[in-house]
Amino acid sequence: MKHLALISLIATSFVAAHADSFNDTARVKSVEPQYERYSTPRKECSSEWVTETRRVGGERQYGGAVVGGIAGAVIGNQVGKGHGREAATALGAVVGALAGDRIDNRDNHERYEEVPREIKRCRTVEDWESRITGYRVNYEYRGQQYTTFTRDNPGKTMSVRVSVEPLEP
Repeated sequence: MKHLALISLIATSFVAAHADSFNDTARVKSVEPQYERYSTPRKECSSEWVTETRRVGGERQYGGAVVGGIAGAVIGNQVGKGHGREAATALGAVVGALAGDRIDNRDNHERYEEVPREIKRCRTVEDWESRITGYRVNYEYRGQQYTTFTRDNPGKTMSVRVSVEPLEP
């Protein structure tokens, strides 16, 4: 078994020793650029001014209702006896609170005004580009047609490596 492996190794090196290669020139028939498309995302923003209606003023004040309620309760407490005094105090507090609120907020009317506001909108946009990755080259060498892929455009002719090996019978 060891002899068979040794003989195979010697035979292979003998064939390789007789293999010969050389450089020659082939005629280029056509060159077709090969492209790769790729995308670069980018953010695109725009601003727009809009007019918005806002309520101005009209905020209620509660101090008048509190003071009016206390004053009404004190006055109501002065009227009546027993359970009537409790009812008069409660009624006085309610009436006083309503009167105080109306007096405090009588000039507080709601107004509306137009206010400009900027709105910014952004979106992602894909920028597509094509990039040459190489060239598909059809060439002829000694009447045979071949195709290969190269990184650079070879021009009208290109160098080829020709290997010659003897065929085993």
